[in-house]
Parts: sequence; structure tokens; C-alpha cells
Amino acid sequence: MLEDRDYMRQPVYHEPRISFTVVLLIVNAVCFLVQLAAAESARGAEIQFTYFALSLDGLKSGCVWQLLTFQFMHAGWLHLIFNSLAIFFFGRSVETVLGRNRFLAVYFSSGIIGGVVQMLFALVIPKYFDAPVVGASAGACGLVAAFAVLNWEERFTLLIYFFPVAMRGKTLLWGSLALALTGIAIPGGGVANAAHLGGILTGFFYVRQIVQGRRPQLPFPSRRREPREFAATGQGKNKIQGAAAGTDEDFSTDEFLKNEVDPVLEKISAHGIQSLTARERETLEKARAKMARR
Repeated sequence: MLEDRDYMRQPVYHEPRISFTVVLLIVNAVCFLVQLAAAESARGAEIQFTYFALSLDGLKSGCVWQLLTFQFMHAGWLHLIFNSLAIFFFGRSVETVLGRNRFLAVYFSSGIIGGVVQMLFALVIPKYFDAPVVGASAGACGLVAAFAVLNWEERFTLLIYFFPVAMRGKTLLWGSLALALTGIAIPGGGVANAAHLGGILTGFFYVRQIVQGRRPQLPFPSRRREPREFAATGQGKNKIQGAAAGTDEDFSTDEFLKNEVDPVLEKISAHGIQSLTARERETLEKARAKMARR
């Protein structure tokens, strides 16, 4: 039976592990307190912005660690609070769906690539973008984009300036992109909008392509034979889904479960349900229908 398979059994629950979202918030707060203490002296403030804030001069001097350290610095309490709220509300959901490791991968890759994009704009248009950059907003924007992709068609409510606004994930993504692009087109206000743009694009492509495995479709038909689909198994090998062995109707229920459904369930066990392709989700629906007819 389907429910007898190892990966369909209820897991053994242990003590809940600490959330990396919470750990990240604590680390940011501690780093900011250290930053305030160091800024009490002129020398401490100079060291901070020379060696740890992200700047074009710093990267040219070989301080590549700035792409990481700038994410733990903030320009003031409000800066820290707003970034922390974004990390808290969007990060918890992303961490729950993707797991702790991928949550950290989205956050830090968005922060680093966001910093790189900001520095590229500083290199091309130094008048408006060549200034030291601090803050976790690029990583936070990556979490916002990841949340948007994971909830692409789902409706949810956000509090925007204390007003509840209902929207879907795709609306959140396009709105975030519009704000970042507007900020780049009309620079000013000391906001690193290019870093925000880099973070948004990184979060989007990480979930869309690395997690969900989606690829852009060509606008014209291909003359090559359609490739057979493969599903990763827990042993790291591949099993051919029944495209080569016959149609779904050719199988008995048990054969269908073994040949078609087992690889899909193993993929869920190894990578999570969000990694399934449209075909694999359709296979699960067919399995549910077959089981209902038994």
C-alpha cells in the first residue's frame, strides 16, 4: 500500500530546533550594538566604514570580505528595525518551506550579489552610487522574492504602513521590483536600491531554478525528440519515469505506484514538495485517483 512506504510514514518528532531566522536577527542586533560601541571613538568609526562597510575603494584595495560584513552593519535603529521586520515576517516562512540551509543560502547569496550589483552601478555611475553601503536589506529583499515565488498564486495580507493589503506573491514581486527600479532611475535618499534589485533577482532565480528546477521555455518548437523525465532518488541516482515503459493506463495500480509514484515520493523525501515539476504533481493526482478506485 502507498501509506506503507517508508517515506510516507509519520516522522518521529524531536525537540524543535532553533530557527535560523531568529539567530540571524539576534546576530544583527548584537553586531549593531558592537558597531555603536566602536563608534564612540573617531578611530573606531573610521575603521568600521573603511574595512567593514561595502565600498568601491575597499573592494579595489582587496577587502572582499566587505561583501559579507556590510550585511551585519546598519545606519541607525530604524534601519535595523525595518530590516529585522522584513527578515522576521518573510524569513520564517521561507525557512519553513526550504529548510535552514537553503534559507541561509538565499539570504547570504542575495546579500552578496546585491552588494556586487550596487558596486557595479557605483563603477558606472559614481556620482549617485559610489558611497559606503551598510545593511541587511539586500538579503531581506532576497527573502521577500523567495516568499513571493513560493506563494506565487496564493493570497495573503500584508501590513503596509499599518494598512492591511491583500495580494498574491506575484504582485509582491512585481511591486518590489518596481520600487527598486524607480529608486535606481531617481537616485537619492541614501537608499541602496541597486543592492535591493540584486537581492530580489537572486531570491527569485534561486527558488525558481535551483529549488523548483524551472527553466525558461523557448518561444518556438524544438525538432528534437522530447527528453524523458528523471526523478532524483534518495541514493543520488536516477529512475526513468514511465515515459519509456508505457502509458499510465498500461500499468496496474501496484505497477503504477512502483514505477511512477515511488520516484516522485522519494524526490519529495529528499528535496521537499516544492521541488516537483508540473508532470510530477500530475502523477501524484493520478495516483490519488487510482487509490480512490481500489
